[in-house]
Amino acid sequence: MADTAHRPPRVDARTSAGARSRGSSPRRRREAVAGYTFLLPWFIGLFGITLFPMLYSLYLSFTDYDLLQSPQWIGVENYVRMLTDDPQYWNSVKATLLFAVVSVPLKLAVALGVALLLYRDRRGVGLYRSLFYVPSLLGGSVAIAIVWQTLFGGQGALNEILGLVGIEGRSWITNPSTALGTLVLLAAWQFGAPMVIFLAGLKQIPAELFEAGALDGAGRFKQFWHITLPMLSPVLFFNLVLETIAGFQGFTAAFVISGGTGGPADSTLLYTLYLYLRGFGDFQMGYASAMAWGFLLVLGIITAIVFRSGSLWVHYADEGEH
Repeated sequence: MADTAHRPPRVDARTSAGARSRGSSPRRRREAVAGYTFLLPWFIGLFGITLFPMLYSLYLSFTDYDLLQSPQWIGVENYVRMLTDDPQYWNSVKATLLFAVVSVPLKLAVALGVALLLYRDRRGVGLYRSLFYVPSLLGGSVAIAIVWQTLFGGQGALNEILGLVGIEGRSWITNPSTALGTLVLLAAWQFGAPMVIFLAGLKQIPAELFEAGALDGAGRFKQFWHITLPMLSPVLFFNLVLETIAGFQGFTAAFVISGGTGGPADSTLLYTLYLYLRGFGDFQMGYASAMAWGFLLVLGIITAIVFRSGSLWVHYADEGEH
């Protein structure tokens, strides 16, 4: 009985936990309010600048809307017109596909080639890497597009150089057979960003692999084909996805070099430029919205195909461990 009288009262664990929970809930609520307050600008941007405009453009794609009057519901008429009754639309599709199919592999090849030259530590290599990266910072600007337009014009520097060796030049940007090629060259010239990513990937390849290859009698080409490319394939895949998406979104250079028309003969009428002309030139916002959603769908399919193909040629270093 004495032990029972002096024994401290028992505290129920559930009661204690509930008390702690009640005591800490105001602090947790304050932390939650502070967290959501800091996230509020992001939520406003997400819903006000991204989600709502996307959903509204989806609605507009089923309407006839000219910015001046209220949208008029017309169903799938814009999509039917786009696919069956607009030859210029298919000209833009053809120009965009040709531009992407040529410019993306060329850009990646140049980026990889320069990265192979610059990835070893040599005196002054940091300066060269910075200089080769500069075009990626400037290439998408209007100023560079104007310079490119002057360079490939009838009286441009390229024709002057060709004249020195007795070759007659032409106005490359006004010739339908060469105008798109100038855009491809400009896109390939902006190889700095994928080059930096390739440099990072090359730095991760163990030097022991090249030493073992050299001992087995593998030359530089075999080392590149059997060691560098397989080890670099995840980085190549990453660059391929990014540059494919960027290649289909080309706009600024095509707009500036063609004077905003996509000429000559629709040879530089890239998809995004034609979308812009329909939406902001002809005020056919409903039709432009349908074009935008069609573009999103096709680009998503192309990206999915690229991802699907990655299982056939992308090799990861830890695959052998499983």
